[in-house]
Amino acid sequence: MKNELIVEWKHVGRDVENTCERCGATGRAVMDVVEQIRPILEEEGIVVRVVETVLENEAITESNSILFNGVPLEDLIEGMEVTSTPCASCACITGQDDVECRAIEYNGERYESIPPELIARAALAALGLE
Repeated sequence: MKNELIVEWKHVGRDVENTCERCGATGRAVMDVVEQIRPILEEEGIVVRVVETVLENEAITESNSILFNGVPLEDLIEGMEVTSTPCASCACITGQDDVECRAIEYNGERYESIPPELIARAALAALGLE
């Protein structure tokens, strides 16, 4: 088992309040999950750190992604696939028309913002606990 969990959230826009709607929802979910699991993991000697990476507008394909110790969420949960869907919010931020933002598909559902339960599962999988 690893003794450190680094959760990196990537998005366009300046911060969680100034990013696209779906990236903001994902960012808030990341922060909530980390706050919930941090005390439990720290009792086990695992240090948890969150890194927020603000992307240039040209890197929109990486926006709304989460890495756990460098491994993308979609690589930690079997059956999850990355897709993209039109995002008016990202279009406003980047000043481009017809912008698509990352989304995931899992168990027949499409998620434009990453739900907390999937973030928690990926975090545990990254630590070898799931």
